[in-house]
Formats: sequence, C-alpha cells, structure tokens
Amino acid sequence: MSSRPGAVWPLVAVFTAGYLASYLLPTLVGRLSAQLGLSATEAGLVGSALLLSSAGAGFALAGRVERLGPRTPARAGLVLAAVGYGFTALAGSVPLVVLGVVVGGLGSGTATAVAAAGIAARRDPHRTSSLGLLTVSATAGVLYLTIPHLGGGHRLPFAAIAVVALLVWPATARLGGATGAEGAASPVTGRLPHRRSGLVLAGGMLVWSMAQNALWGVSSRIGVVQAGLSEVTVGAVFAAALGAGLLGVTGAGLLGGRLGRAMPIGLGTVVIAGSIVLSSSARDLGSFATGEILWNTVYPVVLSYLIGLAASLDIRGRWAVLAGSASSVGVACGPLLGSVLSEEAGYPAMGLILGAATLLVAAPVTAVALHTGGRPLVPGSVRRRGGVPVALLAATATGSMPGAVPKLGAPEQTVTELRVPALRRRRLVRSAIRTAGPDGASGQGNG
Repeated sequence: MSSRPGAVWPLVAVFTAGYLASYLLPTLVGRLSAQLGLSATEAGLVGSALLLSSAGAGFALAGRVERLGPRTPARAGLVLAAVGYGFTALAGSVPLVVLGVVVGGLGSGTATAVAAAGIAARRDPHRTSSLGLLTVSATAGVLYLTIPHLGGGHRLPFAAIAVVALLVWPATARLGGATGAEGAASPVTGRLPHRRSGLVLAGGMLVWSMAQNALWGVSSRIGVVQAGLSEVTVGAVFAAALGAGLLGVTGAGLLGGRLGRAMPIGLGTVVIAGSIVLSSSARDLGSFATGEILWNTVYPVVLSYLIGLAASLDIRGRWAVLAGSASSVGVACGPLLGSVLSEEAGYPAMGLILGAATLLVAAPVTAVALHTGGRPLVPGSVRRRGGVPVALLAATATGSMPGAVPKLGAPEQTVTELRVPALRRRRLVRSAIRTAGPDGASGQGNG
C-alpha cells in the first residue's frame, strides 16, 4: 500500500463495504423472517450462510492479497457484493435468496480480506482500523434511521449494501502496489510468526465474535417481542447505539496505544459481557436502550484493538486476514446460535450464556496482548533471507519510547551474509583477544 496519507481512505472505503452486511445483520435477519415467512432459526441460517461464505473468502485469500495486489481482488469483491446482494433484493423465493447472499458474502469477505491486509501494512494499523469502524458505523447508523421508514421488505437493506459496494468501486483506482510492507514488493515468504499467539487470538476472536453476533442477530426481536417496541423505535435505538459507537471508536483512535492493548481488550470485554446480559433481559425501552448503547459503544473499541493486535503479529497481514476470517466464522455462527438459544432457553438465559462465554475468552486474548505488546512488527524492518520480517528496535537501543518505533522504519532491506573462511576467522579471533588483553592495551598506549 502507498504510504501517502490520502491512500488510507480507499482502504477505509473497502473496509466499509466489506463490513456493512454484518453491521446490518439484525435488519437482514428480521426482515427475512417477516417477509419470507421464515422461522427465527431459518432466518438465522440464511444470515449464517452469508457470513460463512464471507469467512471462506477470507481464508482463501490469506497470504495471497500481496501477490495479487489490492486492486484486482477489491474490485472482484465489490462486483460480487453488488451482484449478490442486488440479486437477493430482487429475489422472491428462499432458494434464490440463499444463492444471492452466498455470492454477496463472498464479495464482502474478499473486500474485508483486502482491507485487513492493507491495515496490517499501515504504519499505525490501530488508527486505520478505527477509521474503518467509524465509517461503517456511521453508514449503518444512517441506514438504521432510514430503512424502517421506507418499508420495502427484505429488498431495501440488501439493495442498500449493493449500492454501497458500487459507490466504493471508484476508490479502488487508488489502491496500487502490494499490500505487504509499505514500499516492499517482495512476495510473502517464510513461516507465520508468533504461531501460538496467533492461534490463541484467532480462536478467541471466533468465540468472542460468535457471542457478540448471537445477540446482535436477535436484538431486533428482543426489542419488538420482549420489550414491546415498534420497529421504528428499535431502529432509532440501533442508530443511537451506533452513534455512541462512533464516539467510542473516536476516543480509541485518539487514545491509540497509550494504554497498550491489554487493558482496553480485557476491561472492554468485561463491560461487553455485562451489556449482553442487560440487553437480553430488557423488558422496556430504558433497559433495552441502555444495554444496546453501552454494548455498541465498547464493542467497536475492543474490535479495533483486536484488529490492531492481529496486524502487529505479522506485517504481511496474514494473521490479520486469518484472525479476521476466524472472527467471520464466529459472526456467521452467531445468528443461528442466538436463534436456537432464544427459542430453547429464552432471551434472558441466552444472555447469561453468551455473557459467560465472552468472559471466558477475555483472559487468553488479553494474555496474547500482554505477551506480544512489547514486540511490534513495524513497516521499517529487516527481513532475513528467506525469513519473516524482524522489527528494527533502534529506538529501544537508544532509550526511546517503544511507541516511536513505527516512525523509524526504512524500506525493507535484505541482510547479506558475509562468509569468512574458517582459518581467517580463527586468526581474527586470536588477534581480537590479543588486542583486548592487558598487553594489547599497554602496547597501544606506549605506541
């Protein structure tokens, strides 16, 4: 990706187009259930099909975006999203709707993979992910305010996602070069760094996202069925919640890495667990709005730090794509899990189960943030021959703060190994020992 400041905005636009479907999931699932006569579980399955296809695209592209370049896969993803969701908006039968959402999900996953790889290549991946979450939250908030007033059944929200994909298309012209380290054009080589931490993070994000989206997928029905609110009122609550999320992400972007990643991730996840319990047990507007707004304020903040953490594990963006795809699997399973739990155990019991699951993953994910917080991979790095990038920690050696490291990087250079014959090495060692000894020191002084 280009290092120019303006180059971040095409990346943010692609990020928005890729994430928008998951942000509109309550409306998509709710309207499919109401307009096509599907049960809650069947509508959840359709939502899961969309998100599973998105996750599949992410897994398929992990490590390949750099070789392909960002522009081609981004355009392919936007075309698939526009065609798939547009087809779903026009379809009137369940099989055609499923076909459309699968195609659209492939497009969303492709766009998200390009964005994740690009974010990992930025000098400040956390700030870039925060900008992306700000944009997608604002876009979804506007749609939540307008869609309930326009009707249109399931067609309108799917058509809106397709239109956003088309609007983002011109921005892909600004995506050029490889999405690996800024200024580097070498192919992805070497093993994945930090494998254990990456696997723990990916598994934690899968469960974390599953719990979040299990509630998100049935939030609309909680508001309408359990709290007795109208669709317009629920849409207004969602818009307010997403607006609060904008403030939360803005604060996280301004705060940056001053508190590290462990505290925002750990403490934020605890707050999210409590919000899930509160929202799922709501029986009036006050408790429902409080739970949803508090939850949506903290959720994107923690997500931005998780994205930044995944990006810091591998500058080539492979862990960012893999962890993001694992998160997409959790997102995909969420609507179905939420529908099954709500039907079998009720909304309050569902909230307790999801809150407990969220708390369980807080510890290992926070441990990854603590373990890797002092070893960032930055764009300016030295890459050993045939190996993965190694961060230049010159600032640490000179006593500078670790936060300054990302600004010190130069374009990647290959370290050339100099081979010295064994006999020559032994002579050099003996000479160095004589020079460093007392005789050598006195000899130099007398000379």
